[in-house]
Amino acid sequence: MKKIISLGEVMLRLSPPSNERFFQTRQLDIEFGGSEANVGAALAFWGNHVIHLTAFPTSEIGLSASATLRRNGIDTKYIKHTEGRIGVYFLEQGAMQRSSKIIYDRADSVFTKIDENDFDWNEILEDADALHWSGITPALSQQCADFALRALKEAHKRSILVFGDLNYRSNLWKYGKKPNEIMPDLMAYTNVMIAGTRDFNNCLDQEYSGFEAARSDLFSRFKQLEYITTTKRESISSSHNKISAKIYSKDKVYASREYDLSHIVDRVGTGDAFAGGLIHGLLNKDPQKAVEFGMAAGALKHSVPGDVLLCSEEEIQELVLGESIGKIKR
Repeated sequence: MKKIISLGEVMLRLSPPSNERFFQTRQLDIEFGGSEANVGAALAFWGNHVIHLTAFPTSEIGLSASATLRRNGIDTKYIKHTEGRIGVYFLEQGAMQRSSKIIYDRADSVFTKIDENDFDWNEILEDADALHWSGITPALSQQCADFALRALKEAHKRSILVFGDLNYRSNLWKYGKKPNEIMPDLMAYTNVMIAGTRDFNNCLDQEYSGFEAARSDLFSRFKQLEYITTTKRESISSSHNKISAKIYSKDKVYASREYDLSHIVDRVGTGDAFAGGLIHGLLNKDPQKAVEFGMAAGALKHSVPGDVLLCSEEEIQELVLGESIGKIKR
């Protein structure tokens, strides 16, 4: 069992049922989810000790969010509860040629006011094997950016392996700072990056011609960088995608198989499932097995409603090996 720290906002998700549109629905299904916590939940499901760092309101909604994380196996001991509101997002699930749509209502949530000095970093990081962050957190506020940087610096001091999903989202950077003013410092403490060319261009204010050019520059610029991982998605429709991934070291490339997903149930959280699988894989397996495990985890998440992957390590490994796919297990 590995000890892994994740950090990031967890939001209330409200969704019309059965692929209904916002225009027609009369009810909304409730979930709690956030990119980094989704990663943590997958890792906890596979037997790891996962501590998630975030902030929730003191209301019943905040307590429900904490309870949801605990049900997913996550250690919530260090979560801060303060007066305020939880971030919300509304999800309309697409189907066939109709795209899915997300509307955020997360401004001024309690997480955006999180204080890096409220955490006992020595206690939290003691004997930790890895820390996971994403580019969503520093996009939300200066306090969030400071919190993420403090966590990475503390992890670096203790030689803890740092995983970062750059996850650039243009509509989140609203507090006066540009990504290239914040992200390079965070990337400097990151050992494994999950990103594509668009992420690198925006986070570093570059105009890389393609992923290969970006990869070469990243390994040259960030000396502590061990692996860069990127995923490829071909969207034939909202219900039919093809996905694959690659891991790059300085001198080698490890490619996963491609998955043809023709009847998608829920696309939200699929990248998080991949990230969780990648982290689990690199902590326990070689890079080739890690990218295969991560991509299989991401593929299976497309079949699971909600934000979180709920599939065992054995189920994922069966998909990697091409065994028992779609069969009834008796």
